[in-house]
Amino acid sequence: MSAKKRWCPAAGGPITSQQCGEGREERYLCPLECEYLAEARLHEKPPGVDPGSFPHRDVKVSEEFVRRNQSLLVFMARALAAAALEAEAIDADIREALEALIQTYRTRESGLIYDTRPANPYAVRICDRLRESLEKLAEEIHQQTGMHTLRDADVLGILVFLQSLCIQNDNGRKRGRRFQDFLRSYFPAVPRQAESGETLLAGE
Repeated sequence: MSAKKRWCPAAGGPITSQQCGEGREERYLCPLECEYLAEARLHEKPPGVDPGSFPHRDVKVSEEFVRRNQSLLVFMARALAAAALEAEAIDADIREALEALIQTYRTRESGLIYDTRPANPYAVRICDRLRESLEKLAEEIHQQTGMHTLRDADVLGILVFLQSLCIQNDNGRKRGRRFQDFLRSYFPAVPRQAESGETLLAGE
């Protein structure tokens, strides 16, 4: 008797549950809305990561820093999730984009202006989209307050924090998007008009 099959949009046809399990986020770029992917997420156990091995440990990101910049974290996490979805990216692309942005903001902290550009086109699209979101946010805050209060040091800290979350949510699959599911769960999207500098200022 042949194995029961299920329709898989990523495969473009019916596959068995075994093929689903073996090919999930390896051979197939599974849609984030897939019910079988959601079920599999409940049983995933990402490899343990030693926080001491995280990059950029010299950038201090304390609990107090995260609390103080919670509104900025929410804004950037939502912008990152939207950029990744728009780019049809995988988590590895996000990690590459975050690393490039971190290098860019580290350079700014030293007084130089130099944009680090990833070689990966998916990561480039994420970088550009997130940079545009931050520039728009900075302009909105300036219009509302008359001051430039979006500090590069705070953006850098949040980028490093998001990078650590990305590393912790790596499921080890070649086309994994577990981190994107994490972002969608913890920082759900809001209507575009509600995501503004005014919202950020209200949370400070």
